[in-house]
This record gives sequence, structure tokens and C-alpha cells, in this order.
Amino acid sequence: MQVPANATRFLRLPLLGALAAMLLVAGCSSPKEGAPTPVVDVEAATVARGSVTPRVESDAVLSPVAQAAIEPKITAPVKKFYVQRGSKVKAGQLVAVLENKDLQGAALESQGSYTAAQAAYQTATKTQIPEAYQQAELNVAQTKADLDLNQDIYDSRKRLFAQGAIAGRELDTSHAALVQAQAAYDAAKKRFQGMQAIGRQAAVTGAEGQLQSAKGRYLSAKASLAYSEIRTPIAGVVTDRPLYAGETAAAGSPIVTVMDTSALLTKTHIAEAQAQMLKAGGDASITIPGLAEPVHGKISLISPALDPGSTTVEVWVRIPNPKGTFKPGTPVHVAMDAPAIGNVLIVPASALLKDSNGNETVMAIGSGGVAHRTVVKTGVADTSNVQILSGLSAGQQVVTTGVFALDDGTKVRVVSAPEMEKESGTAGADQ
Repeated sequence: MQVPANATRFLRLPLLGALAAMLLVAGCSSPKEGAPTPVVDVEAATVARGSVTPRVESDAVLSPVAQAAIEPKITAPVKKFYVQRGSKVKAGQLVAVLENKDLQGAALESQGSYTAAQAAYQTATKTQIPEAYQQAELNVAQTKADLDLNQDIYDSRKRLFAQGAIAGRELDTSHAALVQAQAAYDAAKKRFQGMQAIGRQAAVTGAEGQLQSAKGRYLSAKASLAYSEIRTPIAGVVTDRPLYAGETAAAGSPIVTVMDTSALLTKTHIAEAQAQMLKAGGDASITIPGLAEPVHGKISLISPALDPGSTTVEVWVRIPNPKGTFKPGTPVHVAMDAPAIGNVLIVPASALLKDSNGNETVMAIGSGGVAHRTVVKTGVADTSNVQILSGLSAGQQVVTTGVFALDDGTKVRVVSAPEMEKESGTAGADQ
């Protein structure tokens, strides 16, 4: 019997469905026992003893090595500026002058008073005081001579009175004259002794006091005049000058800011445990936006005390900037190297993973080339290696490349980096 053509088409549909069901069952069935286990190619490293250089990283902002916000000590209009923003200045250089005519007059008047006081001091110490001393000494000599004369007269009249040659009245008169002469001598002698001990020195001290007082007023006026001349205490570059000539500069408000940018500092705050690993003079690298390579620097300061507010330690890193290439205020990333720690177990940093519990793990290759997830305890680390405190021993192998895709118990084959790249390239070409 002949089958119509359209009937043949309907007969084919059940056959195709049955074939598809058979293929699906075959695909879902388990592989046969004894089938070869798939092997994954990986790169590996051997756990060995070596050295690791810990790194401490932090963000910071570039700061000048020195800065001076120059403030006048007097309030006066600005007479003239000698610098602009961007001007390079030397230490002690004159940068501005304030109006100072009144101060010049006061200084000149004080100088005149000081000169007059100097002349008075010279006159007092070299003329007046010596003359008074000589006069006192002469009075002592004169009164002594008068005393001696009256003593001789009294003694002579006393003998004559005893002989009955003169009356008692004359003896009394000579005795009274002797007493007066003695009193005059004692007074002159006391005055001279006082001048020797105190009077002369007191006169000199008084003259010196007047001279010093005049000198103090002169120096004060001179200092006030000097305050009108604004000089920079440091060398550097003028970064700010908010006023113009003619405007009034207020005492205590900066009129010129100078920064020394020949070197720059990064000031970071890190934990105490990290700071204890660092040493002053250690190497550091600073990553600056816009530069392809980090800039080399040195640790210049590690604060000896914790910051009371944050309980962190401030660390300074200094970088040279002789051409002014880098600008203060630029945000940077700082990486500071601590002294290397030697003779410790290390593995490449690429071998580390973290499990769901936050534990650090590696895929350690055991017997038969089977990789097992192993929990490890790590110590310090640098950009390449990590210290292993426990969990591994020297001589073991750990997976370094392809570790993320491995399950525990996966069989692996260790290949070299060129072979790994070749296989990756071949797989890409096949796709």
C-alpha cells in the first residue's frame, strides 16, 4: 500500500521525539566508573624560608618642609611691597615696608636723649665724682692740721698754767678750740670714708642708671621703627600676599606667606603597632596623581608619643623637590618600608585566599597532585610575599595561579608560566 507523502512527514515526528529523549537520558546518566579524573593545570610555588619587607600604607597630603605666615607687630598702612606671589626669597630678605615717619621721628628723638645721657655719664664719672672725692680728701687733711695745731696750743698753755704763768681762762679757751677742731676733723674723716665706701660707687651707679634708661628708650624706639620693615625668616617661595600697597596691615594678621618647597613632607597617622615596625631614615614611596612612577622618599620623623585624640602615631616622610615639581596640598598615597625580617616561612601573596568565615587559606598540593584547601596564619607582608606563621611547612607547594577556580580535592598539574600562557592562548584561539 502506498503511503501519502504528508503521512510520511507525520510519522517522522514521533521518531525524532523518541531519539531526543534517548539522548537526554544518556546525557543525564553518571559517567562510567573508572573514567579518568580531569586534571587542572596551575602554577605553584614552594614554601621556603626567606625575608619579607613589611609595608605600611596610608593616604596623606603634601606639605612644605617649612612655612612662615609673616605678621606685622604694628598696625600701619603698607608703604611698599617688594615681592609678588611666586617670588623666590632668601632668609632675611625685605618683603614689605609700612608707613613709619612717626616712628622715625621718635627714634631720632630717643637717639638724641641717649647721646646726651652718654655725655652726662662721662662728665659725672670723669669730672664731678673725682672732684668731690678730692675735695673730701682735702678737707680731712685740713681739719687734721687744724686739730694738731690746737692740740699743741692746748698742751703749751697747760704747762704755762701749771707754772702760774697764765690765767685759767686762757687754758679754757684753748681747750674749747681743741674740741671744735676735733669735731671738724671727725666729720671730715667720716664724710671721706663714706665716699670711699659707698658715696663714690652710688654716684657712679646713679649715672649709669640714667644712661641705661636713655639707652632703653632709644632701643625701644629703634625696635618700633624696625617693625615697620617686614622681612622673611625663611627662604622659599611667596605663596600668598592678600594686601596691596596703601591698604592697612593689622598687627597679628599675615600679609605675606612664604613656603620652603625645596622638600615636601607627607604627615600620616598610623596605628601604634605599625609605627613600631618603622625606623627613621627608612625608605618610602609616594604615589602622586599624574605620575606614572612613585617618588622615592625617606622617613624623617616618627612621633615619640601617641596623638591624644586618635591614639595614633604621626609619621613624616620627606621627598626632595628642588625644581618645585610637586605642589603642597596634593593628595598622595604613601607606602613606607619597615626593616626586612629574615629567616621566616614565606609564600607569594597571590597564593592567599579567604574563606566564607574570613580565614586565610591556600591550596596546598599534596600527594598525587591533589590540592587541598589549608587554613594558615599569616604575619607581615610586602608587595610580593607573605609570612606564614602556621599551617604550612618548608618544602610544600601551594597554587599561585588559577587558585580561585579550584575546589578542594582537585587534581592539578604544575606547569611553568610560559606553558600556562601558551595554553591560555590556545584556548582563546579555539573559541
